[in-house]
Amino acid sequence: MAEVKKRRWGRLVALGITLAVLAPLGYLWATSLVPGTYDPAEMGYADYGGGPASMEHMHHGGMSVADLTGPRSGTPDVAVTLVARKQKYQLKSGESVDGYTVNGTSPGPLIRARVGDLVQVTFVNESVPDGATLHWHGIDVPNAEDGVAGVTQDAVPVGGKHVYRFEAEQAGTYWYHSHQVSSDEVKGGLFGSIVIAPASPGEVVAVIHTYDGKRTINGRTGTGKVDLPAGTTARVRVINTDNAILRVGLVGTPYKVVAVDGRDVHGPSAVTAAYPLAAGGRVDLEAVVPADGMRLVAGTTAVSLAIGPADPAKTELPKDTVDLLSYGTPAPLGFDPAKANRKFEYRIGRRPGFLDGVPGLWWTINGHKFPDVPMFMVAEGDVVRMTISNTSGQAHPMHLHGHHAVVLSRNGVAATGSPWWVDTLEVGNKETYEIAFVADNPGLWMDHCHNLPHASQGLMTHLMYEGITTPYRVGGPSHNTPE
Repeated sequence: MAEVKKRRWGRLVALGITLAVLAPLGYLWATSLVPGTYDPAEMGYADYGGGPASMEHMHHGGMSVADLTGPRSGTPDVAVTLVARKQKYQLKSGESVDGYTVNGTSPGPLIRARVGDLVQVTFVNESVPDGATLHWHGIDVPNAEDGVAGVTQDAVPVGGKHVYRFEAEQAGTYWYHSHQVSSDEVKGGLFGSIVIAPASPGEVVAVIHTYDGKRTINGRTGTGKVDLPAGTTARVRVINTDNAILRVGLVGTPYKVVAVDGRDVHGPSAVTAAYPLAAGGRVDLEAVVPADGMRLVAGTTAVSLAIGPADPAKTELPKDTVDLLSYGTPAPLGFDPAKANRKFEYRIGRRPGFLDGVPGLWWTINGHKFPDVPMFMVAEGDVVRMTISNTSGQAHPMHLHGHHAVVLSRNGVAATGSPWWVDTLEVGNKETYEIAFVADNPGLWMDHCHNLPHASQGLMTHLMYEGITTPYRVGGPSHNTPE
């Protein structure tokens, strides 16, 4: 009898230990579940950055994202129809890819506009099964035109279409891509470039993308060639559509960094160093074409573009890099960051746990896992300062929709060169940046990592103007997935 009681007691102890372990795990699992559908304007918790809390926001009043459109009337100066397909296609260099196209190609067509043009793009989803959208990366469009599924519109289903209209207000190099299941659709080829500036004889657009492990420039592996006469002032518009930072630059002649993320650099000087181009970022390089030609290198000369009358020797990029913290010369910002009335922290970390019931090592924002992350609240006209720090173990290209911010400092060292305006900022591990901007574009704006798998794993939140609502929902009947 004593032996029976002993065994029974042992089983009870084992059961108690098991429950003590499983109960907290069960609680963590249950509380990690993301609703099948939810209002992105209500996710997480409001962070007012030390500014006043709006009663209008608290009572869910105000203006809808759907009303924050571009011009609804007027004849467009640029009218384009883009058709998205899920299909097999060939790169310009002949390799086969099973992915996505825009008007039958990837990259999709270059859209060209001038400052002041009214742009109208009719987007048709012919056969992308998960739905698709177009986001105008780096163009500070009105919120309803931003192309984020579940936030500013519903994903366009197969057989559906959506019309985007906006004024081209800022010259520069930009790109467009799907913001629905973007970690898959962008990687598979659903993107293209847009340049707001008159075409010039010396312009070269270089879109860098990796298809199935094969890095390309303008859809071509290996080396390509652009014929330009010697003595031509060339402007090479480089776009990084991949998920990681890439060292780019011109070899064969010194060059200037004349624009970053669609904003001109003030007082650029000639360099021979490589430029560290963030994922999603753009840089415009300018040089006079030498008699022997020059070469754009995308990481390695195995992927490069010869520019000029000759095919120059293949030379690797130097080890040193251009540092925009001190490159160029100072110029007025147009606002005073010292008068900021909202100050936010965006602390990127990582910790084990559950996300939507799945165990893993997940990204955190200010110590919180998605979707319980801060909603950065602003009012129109606010001057905003944000400190972005990263202790996650990996670098993150942070992309704020609808705004350009200026870099004030890195790791406590103040910027001394040209105003460094960005919409996509590479924040390395153990780095801290301070940025500032004016809240001048009302809406509900994503603020996320543009290493797109990181966004799909929870490294995304929003900048929200007080009083804004949205009729759209993440998930739901439209299966919106705005990663």
